[in-house]
Amino acid sequence: MGAKNAVVNGDYKGKLVGQGGGKAFISVGLIKSIKLDATTIEAYEVMDEQHQKSASSAVGRAAVGSLLLGPVGLLAGVSAKTKGAYMVAVQFKDGKRSLMEVDEKIYKAIMSAMF
Repeated sequence: MGAKNAVVNGDYKGKLVGQGGGKAFISVGLIKSIKLDATTIEAYEVMDEQHQKSASSAVGRAAVGSLLLGPVGLLAGVSAKTKGAYMVAVQFKDGKRSLMEVDEKIYKAIMSAMF
């Protein structure tokens, strides 16, 4: 089974994450979407097993930073062991935060759009 390509926690929870023309977005309505690029994203963090372990303690959470969705985001099943799945915590410029599970194609589109 592949990545969910969806927001798994935080703002926009349950919304689908897509990619078209090399650009990633969160689909929030029939024709409305939020671009996932440097114009909308303040900061992002790619979650991996190392972050999960360090974030399990209060000291670790402080080290990881406020970008993460706090302990709630960690309880959302950040342990994406699915091959080709990436967990990405995003803080938007408007203050909203989302934890997304995306496949490699969407992950690469987000990463390239941040530079």
